[in-house]
Amino acid sequence: MTHDNDGEGIGARVPRKEDDRHLHGRGQFTGDIRLPGMREVAFLRSPVAHALITRQSKPQGYEDSVFFHGDLAGVLPITTRSSIPGYKVSDYPALATGRVRFVGELVAMCVASNRAAAEDLCELVDVDYDELPVIASSTAGRQRDAALLHREWGDNLFLETSFDRGMDSVAKTAPVAVELDLSTARQVMHPMEGKGLVVWWDHRAGQLVVHTSTQVPHLIRIGLAECLGIPQAIVRVAPPDVGGGFGYKCMLMPEEIAVAWLALTQKQPFRWIEDRREHLTAGANARQHEYKLKAYADERGRLLGLDAEVAVDCGAYSVWPFSACLEAAQAGGNLPGPYDLKSYRCKTYSVATNKPPFAPYRGVARPGVCFAIELTIDAIAKAVGREAWEVRMENLVAAAAMPYTNITNKHYDSGDYPASLLEVKRMIDFDARRKLPARDEKGRYLGIGFATYTEQSAHGTKVFAAWGLPLVPGFDQAHVKLTPDGALEVKAGIHTIGQGLETTLAQVAHEMTRVPLKDIRVTLGDTANTPFSTGAYASRGIVMTGGAVSRAADMVAVRIKAIAAHLLQVKADDVTFREGRIFAGAASVSYADVGRAWYIRPDELPDNVDRSGLEATAAYKPETDNGVFSYASHAAYVAVDAQTGLVEILDYAIVEDCGRMVNPMVVEGQTFGGAAQGVGTALFEESPYDDNGQPLASTLIDYLLPGPTELPRFRIHHMETLSPYSAHGVKGVGEGGAIAPSAAIVNAINDALSPLNAVLRDIPATPERILHAIAAAKPSAPEKDAA
Repeated sequence: MTHDNDGEGIGARVPRKEDDRHLHGRGQFTGDIRLPGMREVAFLRSPVAHALITRQSKPQGYEDSVFFHGDLAGVLPITTRSSIPGYKVSDYPALATGRVRFVGELVAMCVASNRAAAEDLCELVDVDYDELPVIASSTAGRQRDAALLHREWGDNLFLETSFDRGMDSVAKTAPVAVELDLSTARQVMHPMEGKGLVVWWDHRAGQLVVHTSTQVPHLIRIGLAECLGIPQAIVRVAPPDVGGGFGYKCMLMPEEIAVAWLALTQKQPFRWIEDRREHLTAGANARQHEYKLKAYADERGRLLGLDAEVAVDCGAYSVWPFSACLEAAQAGGNLPGPYDLKSYRCKTYSVATNKPPFAPYRGVARPGVCFAIELTIDAIAKAVGREAWEVRMENLVAAAAMPYTNITNKHYDSGDYPASLLEVKRMIDFDARRKLPARDEKGRYLGIGFATYTEQSAHGTKVFAAWGLPLVPGFDQAHVKLTPDGALEVKAGIHTIGQGLETTLAQVAHEMTRVPLKDIRVTLGDTANTPFSTGAYASRGIVMTGGAVSRAADMVAVRIKAIAAHLLQVKADDVTFREGRIFAGAASVSYADVGRAWYIRPDELPDNVDRSGLEATAAYKPETDNGVFSYASHAAYVAVDAQTGLVEILDYAIVEDCGRMVNPMVVEGQTFGGAAQGVGTALFEESPYDDNGQPLASTLIDYLLPGPTELPRFRIHHMETLSPYSAHGVKGVGEGGAIAPSAAIVNAINDALSPLNAVLRDIPATPERILHAIAAAKPSAPEKDAA
């Protein structure tokens, strides 16, 4: 089949189809849904981190509007199992069952005609607590005499893992060794729209209809059915527009179970909308890692081995279906990063603490491991007296080695990592800036930092099975149909959370059929109307669902061509798609002509017409379950005020390669948005807890997010190395932008502070931490006058 390149298919920079409704205020989110008789839900949450519930009582006259765990007859806890030996199961109840394990855990559900009245009702509920000792850190949780969160475990470890290949000999003979202790702060995710759902009983269909803000509608259907003890066939998950997800919305929440139980038992609509305080204190914790690293190298800084210990503060329970151990498993497997490392030892500890459960956040563990390995590279460079970019360059996997399987069995399919580093070095104007004074006219110290990473995207069945997850992704499916009037319908079970899938999937369908974009309608997520998909996570959408759409659309295109050829009285091989029509020489028919012939005038078709019709469902996953690997190099140029600890990002450059770009504008949006989040991780965002397990950042006054004045003007350069394993050579790009900024920025800060011998090892790099690093620095030789 041949067709022309008309500027709407793969590679075209077309405006997003979904933006029209959002920019004109016509989007529909959970908070916009109003149903007759709908009542609002608020939750009473635990004010203490660890306690026995000794008494609960409902306010008089409101017994039918307040619910404790005992009222939720037949409801099972969220239980995430794993096939990994040694993993310990935690039952996470929809409402607390006699014990609370973190501040914010659900204790009671209150229902009223509006949210304010429901919150007032929470104030009238009487609960007594007998407080227990609190585990407030992963270090405390690993002590031999630590209090136990789950007494049946015997310790506070969800899981302990180890990996060791060839370290002992390296440790004895390596001429250079550096040691680092690093930590990353606990964060929350802050999508523009928090979690929320509206649930009602559809009497006509005999179904529980769940409008929830989710990335994984088909998984939520499975989880709700299991916890409510009902068949999946009577659960329909129909998510409306979703205002961002970032991983927070790809897990089953206890609020979803509780509200769904209400609608199932009372057969009327109920709604709960998460407020920002709930989000900050109870809903979306992630990324609290501690690293102990010892790296070995030769005299030039060539990596010989890495010895690592990683402890992850996982909170009180394991979320479903992505267990509490996913973060540590990703950390251990991804710590070697894009480097050619021959010897590696790593122990990981997934520690239970009296904090909210961990949720997978954009990049899952990789922002932490990138921070760790990239600071290690800079430490080696300092130890051998070379520029960090030079040492980084010599350790990166070479383009000639691709495809390359690294020491933890990550299969890097394609790319040129050193070329990305050289290009970002050029973009940041390294050579010229190195010749400038070390301080600017304001007396601030100037520094440049680099970071390179890989982004494993669309990894599949074998990878997730190896992580022991209870639900393993397989083939994604898509359905494509030409309608009687010549439009194209595309349906897929993945959901859109702001990443532009309505546009990019339409572009893929257009690439195969040449139906104009304006005539392509994409429907996503509704479990009643779309094929199964495990959803939008792990940078998998455009690879997995895009591949399925490509195959289904190609099947339909062949059938369109056959019918068009009959109408034009030519052979099928003589048919071409162009200019929104189907041509044979100068003669043409429209897509509507083809649709009309199949659906309305079958008398015009030959007897041997393909009886499959003008619609097809296809399944897809890449040729390797290891996924396909995007990568990028970032460079930051910063100014650090040694008197105040304040940091200004003066310049920021990104060189990324996500294979063939379906829509470069969407890729840039994903990259810039992720990088903005990465700046937050590097400099601002932290959700601290005190020794009593009390959250210290419960408002946006306490939890700082970067705004326009804190963000640099990101500059991006695209490389385009096609993957040999995916349809059209595409790779995922959804998480990458968030992975590298903390490493690049902190390396730049450390480069700036090198005249003071100050070194920062923890993020966020707040003014307080920077000033502490300066105060703790060893005296250096007299500084040259640089300003």
